[in-house]
Parts: sequence; structure tokens; C-alpha cells
Amino acid sequence: MPAQKLCALLVLVLSLLMGAQAQAYTASIPFDQEVVPLERNGVRLHLDRIALANTQPAKQILLVHGLTYSSHEFDVDYADYSLARYLATQGYAVWRLDVAGYGSSQDVKDGFMPNSDYAAEDVAAAARTIIAKSGQKKIDVLGWSWGTVTSGRFAAKHPELVRKLVLYAPILVGLGEAKVTSPFNKNTWVHAAGDFQVTASGDIDYTICEPAVVATFQSNAWRYDKDSSPNGGRRDLLVSDTVRLIPFERITVPTLVICGDKDPYLKLDRIREAMPELASKESRLFVIPGAAHSMMMERPYYKLFRETVVDYLK
Repeated sequence: MPAQKLCALLVLVLSLLMGAQAQAYTASIPFDQEVVPLERNGVRLHLDRIALANTQPAKQILLVHGLTYSSHEFDVDYADYSLARYLATQGYAVWRLDVAGYGSSQDVKDGFMPNSDYAAEDVAAAARTIIAKSGQKKIDVLGWSWGTVTSGRFAAKHPELVRKLVLYAPILVGLGEAKVTSPFNKNTWVHAAGDFQVTASGDIDYTICEPAVVATFQSNAWRYDKDSSPNGGRRDLLVSDTVRLIPFERITVPTLVICGDKDPYLKLDRIREAMPELASKESRLFVIPGAAHSMMMERPYYKLFRETVVDYLK
């Protein structure tokens, strides 16, 4: 076993031993979880629903994952860090979608096929299913990272399905030109921790992210996403920063743009300039100083992040 992976496993074991009491938080709250059948374009998609046990929430929210790793990222079930379970305690039925080729969805032969536009239509298929199952006319949608590109394009094209949109850590413009020649990304244990804040020496900053949170996230990535994921979205993102990826000018639904000023993928000045393009007067930009790309899992910031999201959705 590679030394880096062995160290990460040891961190996971020690963290879970020390965190047994913290784990009792979610264990004490009963949740119902179900998988709802969904297929689009001949590909079986994983769509699941989390809600408080024995409830039928009127509020529905769909969480849209980022690049490389699938929707488990919203359910880091350590202490009270799970965004999905927190939203469920706030009266939501929380839905998570794995885009084609990701996580528990069916594999695809061509990893370039599920690009941003393709994924946006997977999101649309999930939204229609949620509306049909719940009886609600519209749903709330939250996208993270690449999920802001896919959910942003979805909301621009299908505003009739969306009540409010949350763009968390938006990738508004290209991240810089680079050739993506392989249709699939090679996933690694180390890469799975790449969005957490680091110290000056390059190590994960465990004053910002608890070791058990990082290890749980990594373990889930290894379990659900294994050693590869589609590269269509990566090819979309690795273009010049002159290329607009999220069509703010075509998004008409109320939109919360929420980000941290330490996010290395963020072009905050460009986002500030683009905010007036959002049509709804209810749209807002909220910046959390010190937070970064994974702020929903960062100890100083995760509560402010999710409370801001819930307050906006009200």
C-alpha cells in the first residue's frame, strides 16, 4: 500500500476512534433515505433522497456535485458536518444526483460525453423527477464547484423548474488553458484532499479542517468514485479565463452566490462585476473571509455557510 494512502488510513482510524462521541450527533437523529429510479439517454442515474424519518417535507432541494467526486461530498457524516443531513433537519427533502459516469450512476464508455451541457440535462431530469414525486411546482437547487457550471446552465435553460438557486464556490470563468487528452481522470487518495486548505509547508491545515472530516471525505471518494471519473467537465473548465462558464446573463431565478475569499479557483473580481447581470433583484453575493473551496467542511466556517444558505432560501 502506498505510504500516503497508509497515512491517510491511519488518520481515518485514529480520528474515528477519537470522534465516537461526535458521531453520536447524527446517530441520535433518525433519517429516511431512499434511492429513486432515474434514467436519461440510456444511462441509469443515481438519485437519492434524505429526510427526517417519518416526515413528508414540502420543501425540496437538489444538491449538484462538483468535478471528479460525486454527491457523497454533501453527506460527510461526521459530527454535524453533513450538509445534506443539516438541510433535512431544517425541513427539507434533500436530493442528491450523481451525473452520468460518476459515483453510483452507470459508467459511460466516453468520459468526454458528460460535459457541462450534458450534466445540466441530467440535473433537469432529476428536477422533473423530484417535482413529479413531491407534487411541488418548483425546487431549490444548490451546486458546488463544477456543479455551479452545470446547475447554472440548467437554471438558465429551465427556470420554470427552479424556485431559488445557490451557486457555492462558483467557477465563473475558465481556470486557464490546458489540454485534456484522456477521457477519464485518474483519481488518487491524495487528490481527494486537494480542495482542503493547506499550510505554508503544503500539508493540510488541520486547524481549519478536522482530521476526521478530511479522512471521511477521502474514504468516501475511494468508496464511491474509485480510481477514475469522467473528464468532460475538466475539459470544459481548463480554458482561458476569457471564457464565461456560468451564464449569469441568462439566469432569471433568485440566486445566492456564496464563496470564500481563500478559494484558489475563485475570480472574485470577475464575480463582483458579473453580479448585476443576474436578473432577479433578490440575487445576492455573500463572501466569507478566510473560507475556501470546501468551506462546508471547514471548522470555522461551515455553520455560517449553511445558515446563510438556509436563510436565503427562506
